[in-house]
Amino acid sequence: MYKTLCAGAIGVTANSLEESVSAAKIGNFTGVELDINEIADRLENESLDDLLGILGDIRPAAFNVPVDWREDQATFDESIKGLPRLASAAAAMGCTRTMTYILSFSDTLDYTSNRLLHVDRFSAMAKILADYGCSIGLEFIGPKTMRDGKAHEFIHTMHDMLDMCDDIGPNAGLLLDCWHWYTSGSTIDELKKLSPEQVVYVHVNDAPAGIEIDEQIDNIRCLPAETGVIDIAGFLKTLQDIGYNGPVTPEPFKNEIYELPSDDERLKIVGASMDTIFAMIN
Repeated sequence: MYKTLCAGAIGVTANSLEESVSAAKIGNFTGVELDINEIADRLENESLDDLLGILGDIRPAAFNVPVDWREDQATFDESIKGLPRLASAAAAMGCTRTMTYILSFSDTLDYTSNRLLHVDRFSAMAKILADYGCSIGLEFIGPKTMRDGKAHEFIHTMHDMLDMCDDIGPNAGLLLDCWHWYTSGSTIDELKKLSPEQVVYVHVNDAPAGIEIDEQIDNIRCLPAETGVIDIAGFLKTLQDIGYNGPVTPEPFKNEIYELPSDDERLKIVGASMDTIFAMIN
């Protein structure tokens, strides 16, 4: 497993590959998420060797699903036409993981209709991605507070997301966030049953102390290992034991981090928290 930076998740500005790599080095990260549209555009005028040279020893970890799959059918159909070009660029860079989150509710679709829509659209994307050796990670959203008051609940557990991934295709798996693992009531024993192929990407953070699981708010989190509410050592050690060797990315959603006066401070503080949790398992 390796420490990966998603700059936007910690309030850091990185508007190019060069800026992402520079930020990763400041925070002692060894991987970065790519803006695959930037990469595909640059490959039209720059050599692959030049872009790989910019990365140096920083690993290209993943890219966000670059298809407008949440929109109407016509928008989706048009957007997916660009996926082969983007997946090809990603594969050329050695970046074969893409990911997105799945809302745990719908205001318009019941569970069955919503699941059919997701399977239909993600199956279409997964087939294209498979042609380029890419896997797709889907994140379930655990907190009960996200579903309260909504018209229709949707997938919000690891088990149900894995079931949907099975229907999507062999290159579909989890974007596994320890926050959602914790708030959905999942356990270490459930993690032990996973195969490494079922885990495409990993997010880490911690939860505020003194709040019941069902009262946790999705965008109020803590730095990895900050409170000890989430068993991050057990979580990562189990993933290590099952053979997961991919990216691990902090997503703390902590206002105090966003309010720091500089990106360098954000990177160093979040990077130090990542060093702490990796030391727990090594």
